[in-house]
Amino acid sequence: MGKKSTKENKNIYFQSRENAGLTRAQASELIGCISESKIEKIENGTTSPQPEDVVLMAEAYKNPRLCNYYCTHECRIGQDYIPEVQIKGLPEIALGILSSLNALDKCKERLIEITEDGQITSDEYTDFKKIQDQLEKISVTVESLKLWIKDNEVGEKTG
Repeated sequence: MGKKSTKENKNIYFQSRENAGLTRAQASELIGCISESKIEKIENGTTSPQPEDVVLMAEAYKNPRLCNYYCTHECRIGQDYIPEVQIKGLPEIALGILSSLNALDKCKERLIEITEDGQITSDEYTDFKKIQDQLEKISVTVESLKLWIKDNEVGEKTG
């Protein structure tokens, strides 16, 4: 293994490769279809990675967070529609899910009242928006759990 870089301000792709203990040459060989020079350009910020590149790097570096990072920071669609998943421990994730579900449980009667006629009136909008925000919290927490699971997979994957 080569020596660690002393470069400051390493981007997430650079850090992920180094955390995996790989040189650029080793990463390129492991990935198979991304050249060493392209990896260098991605890590130096002179080339933007393609989504396929990020998926391959995430797999090779065993860092599924790269995909969420790419979607929330570099993809125009993802920036508008995909929430950034924060790295949390399992107890914090579980408590977040339970807290969100409890809060939503309190809102379900109001959601039924608002939606039963198929319209949202101006006096219902504020409550509906609060319910939508609560659903978004649940969604982000579920994504955090999925990422935690990928980060902590044990054993071999079966096809």
